[in-house]
Amino acid sequence: MLRIVVTLWLLALVPVVRAASLPDVIDRVRPAVVGIGTAYPARQPNRKGDPVTYRGTGFVVGNGRQVVTNAHVIPEKLDTDNNESLTVFSGRGAKSIVHRARVLSTDSLHDLVLLEIEGGPLPALEIGNSDAVREGAEVAFTGFPIGIVLGLYPVTHRGIVAALTPMARPVENARALNAVQMQRLRNPFDVFQLDAIAYPGNSGSPVYELSSGRVIGVLNSVFVKESKESILAKPSGISYAIPAKYVKALLQNTGNVAE
Repeated sequence: MLRIVVTLWLLALVPVVRAASLPDVIDRVRPAVVGIGTAYPARQPNRKGDPVTYRGTGFVVGNGRQVVTNAHVIPEKLDTDNNESLTVFSGRGAKSIVHRARVLSTDSLHDLVLLEIEGGPLPALEIGNSDAVREGAEVAFTGFPIGIVLGLYPVTHRGIVAALTPMARPVENARALNAVQMQRLRNPFDVFQLDAIAYPGNSGSPVYELSSGRVIGVLNSVFVKESKESILAKPSGISYAIPAKYVKALLQNTGNVAE
C-alpha cells in the first residue's frame, strides 16, 4: 500500500504536457500565410489590367523574407512597360500590407518557387519531416480558397493524408503535355493525397501537422470531378500536396538553411 501511495504522489509531481489545440496552432501559422499576386503602382494611368490580381497562397520560411508557393502561381510575364510587379500580401483584411517580391529559385518539376520580399521579416514557419508522414495522419492547411473575393482573410481546412500516390497523372488531352509534364511521366514522385476540400486559390497553401504547425507539404492541385467551372459548386474533397522535403531542397540549393 505504501508503495502505491508513494507512486501516486510522485506522479502528481510530474507536470502534465498538453498538446497544442488546433486554434492555438492556427494562431501561430496564420501570420506566416500570405497572398501571392501582382500589382500596378497607385494611380498608374496606362495599366492594362486590374490594380491588383490575386493568384494564390504562399507562406513565409527561412529568415522571414523568403516565401514559398507553387511555380504555377507565378505569372509567366509581367506588364513591365507599366511597372506591374510580383507582389506578396501579408496581414488580414484592411490591415494587409503589400510587399514587392522577386523570384529567387524555381523547381518546376515539383511545382515550387522561392520568392524574396522587400522590407522587414515576417513570422516564418518551420519545415517538418515529410518522410515521416503516414497515411491517416491528421493535417490542416491555411490559405485563401477563393482568392480575395471574400477579402484577405486566411481560411483553414483540415483532413487526413488519405494516400501517398505518384504525382504523374495523365491529362485529358495528350497534346497539352509540356516538357515538365513529360518529365513527371518519366520520373513520377510521390505526393500526399488529402481527404479535404480545397479550391484553386489554395494553391501554395502550407499543409501542416495539427499538433505542431510544422509544414509537411505544399498544396498544389485539386481533383476536378466534372469541369473547372463546377469546382466551386461541386468540390471533390480530394486534393494533392507536394512533400515538404522538396521545399527543404529548394532552400538549401538557394543557400538558406531549412530547420
